[in-house]
Amino acid sequence: MTDGRAKAGSVLRGIGIAAVVIALLASCASREERVFFDGNFYPPKSGGERSDRRNFTATVKRVSRGVEGAQKAAVHEATRYCLKNFGTSDIAWAGVAEGEIGPVYLRSGDRITVEGRCEIW
Repeated sequence: MTDGRAKAGSVLRGIGIAAVVIALLASCASREERVFFDGNFYPPKSGGERSDRRNFTATVKRVSRGVEGAQKAAVHEATRYCLKNFGTSDIAWAGVAEGEIGPVYLRSGDRITVEGRCEIW
């Protein structure tokens, strides 16, 4: 009886490890899907507010590789978010004064963030 329990525990442990590996691989963009800016890859992340998903934040890491490339990557991620979720690439950038053109880039450490709202006609 103990041998059966040991084998079952070993199998469950193996399944758990496999599940973690699959989850980690699924969360990473495959090398073929990565978009490079100024020769560098800036890992992106975006998400919308719970109350209104049209309001979003897009962030990229590794700004130290190049600020201009990171800014392009942040705008790309913001556009990708709006296209994927709402079918539009029109964005009203947050924090932009009237008559000015956005986005406003917020830098914190080695990250750049842009905020906005996906505009639906």
